[in-house]
Amino acid sequence: MPLRQTFFFLLILFTWSCNNKKEAVKEKAKSALAKPHSLIVDQPSTIPTPKGMIWVKGKRFLMGAKENDPYALSREKPAHEVEVDGFFMDITEVTNAQFKAFVDATGYVTVAERPVDWNEMKKQLPKGTPKPPDSILQPGCMIFNKNVNQIDSMDNYEQWWSWKVGVNWKHPEGKGSSIEGKDNYPVVHIAYEDAVAYCKWANRRLPTEAEWESAAQGSYQDKIFTWGNDLTQLNAHANTWQGKFPLENKPKDGYAFIAPVGSYPPNSIGLYDMIGNVWELTTDWFNVNYYSNLRPYTVSVNPQGADEPYNPNNPYQKERIIKGGSFLCHDSYCASFRISSRMAVSLDSGADHVGFRTVATADMIQREL
Repeated sequence: MPLRQTFFFLLILFTWSCNNKKEAVKEKAKSALAKPHSLIVDQPSTIPTPKGMIWVKGKRFLMGAKENDPYALSREKPAHEVEVDGFFMDITEVTNAQFKAFVDATGYVTVAERPVDWNEMKKQLPKGTPKPPDSILQPGCMIFNKNVNQIDSMDNYEQWWSWKVGVNWKHPEGKGSSIEGKDNYPVVHIAYEDAVAYCKWANRRLPTEAEWESAAQGSYQDKIFTWGNDLTQLNAHANTWQGKFPLENKPKDGYAFIAPVGSYPPNSIGLYDMIGNVWELTTDWFNVNYYSNLRPYTVSVNPQGADEPYNPNNPYQKERIIKGGSFLCHDSYCASFRISSRMAVSLDSGADHVGFRTVATADMIQREL
């Protein structure tokens, strides 16, 4: 065979071979996608339940806003089916005592206790934002103003929130305050970075939003609240705001502000305070378009959330999703005492109504044994 013909023959053979390999890869990928997920439902018999945790069975459920929820927001829509494997979750939010054990063992310093780096902070602010006075650029955290007398508009949350120097997890209301006698209260003023550090020390991790909703649903698949769909049961099951927010707080549920963990009945599988008390951190980016961009009529398996954050109301900061509402939630303002409710918190921010709880997979516990 002439050299030129040989060359063209080999070229055709090479191209045919490559195309066949590409098609084989495509077919393998299609096969993998078509293969149904083998849902991990029950706790493996060889894996003991870690102290302070409970097994959340794997299941398929309806994530996001429910049709009969009058408070549902657009970022919670559309509702969509998901499958989430079983996992272990803390029965309560991480407490002051538990976080103190972590700090005592590691010497960890939380974000709210560190000196403020203006060069880093200004990256999250509009270009040209003037540097605040050094008297303000001190370690601290956001705190709710309990003495609001009047407000101009419910759209201006700065009327009841303020930055206070000296506020951190050990001093939740600033200088002179302490957590003495509050070992069993949820730790607050914790930034995302702080929660991740705790998880690493404890061989745990933060839940995804889907895992959190699966746990909150408990033995249900499509409820608005952890106890069902009856809003009149709110005060009996959760620590939220009663009265006129933010001017008048009537503690009809037993607590005006934050409460010790486990002060209210657990949900159907034994988890406490999944609604109310303090917001809980998750790993998912806060992206208001994430649900609306999902492929319709498909079941998401162990979803990890959006690939990137997007919040048109706060375009300069990267934010994670917090779930469950807090002692400040009221139907006149946020009505976030619902399973589907999703709010945002920036990575370096903490507050007196934000905490967290941890999860672990069976594989993670197996490595401890």
